[in-house]
Amino acid sequence: MPLTDPEGDHPAVAHAKTARRKQARPSELVAAALDLFVEKGFAATRAEEVATRAGVSKGTLFLYFASKEDLFKAVVRENLSGLYPEWSTELDNYSGTSAELLHYCMQAWWSRIGDTKASGISKLIMSEARNFPELAAFYQQEVVEPGSALIRRILQRGIDRGEFRAIDMQYGVYVVLAPMIFLVMWKHSLGACLPTKAAIVPEAYIQFQIDTILRGLSLPQAPDAGKKGHSY
Repeated sequence: MPLTDPEGDHPAVAHAKTARRKQARPSELVAAALDLFVEKGFAATRAEEVATRAGVSKGTLFLYFASKEDLFKAVVRENLSGLYPEWSTELDNYSGTSAELLHYCMQAWWSRIGDTKASGISKLIMSEARNFPELAAFYQQEVVEPGSALIRRILQRGIDRGEFRAIDMQYGVYVVLAPMIFLVMWKHSLGACLPTKAAIVPEAYIQFQIDTILRGLSLPQAPDAGKKGHSY
């Protein structure tokens, strides 16, 4: 009778499983770290816990990541900043109006980030930035700046095409960012504790925010708009 691994597999199958696990370990460690960082925060998460959750030893973790800080950076790049090149390409190829593009991007942000565990990284940074300024600077460079640049491109597109009025671009970016940040903070704080009747429906909230923002971006109407046929 051939030897089997603890799961009862033939040796060749067991070897293949081991090989796959070895290849997958960095991504498994990143996934485990994301879970723990969101659950406990950066300071409270220990490297040993990440290794245990991923099913490897602490020594194995440090073969791939020199420090907990490096592991955090890998989590950010895997779940957040790594998405920006794809989004930039989508923006370049979008053929609809700028209002439709803004609507699409805010809804896509929710489905791809806001409605996932990765959204908890933003809350982590806000709560622990002062204690870990180097990580805060990294997050600013990897996530905030390129994300703001994408929003700025959407707004500038609308201005250049005569669809949006000219605005102070710095604060215009914040107008788009603010409701998304609020939604993330709500989801990972009060939203997780309050009764269902007090819950925010993310899709409806985002739609309302988009409608409000677009009203503010609308070009001013001529003083006599809508008054044709009247004489004064």
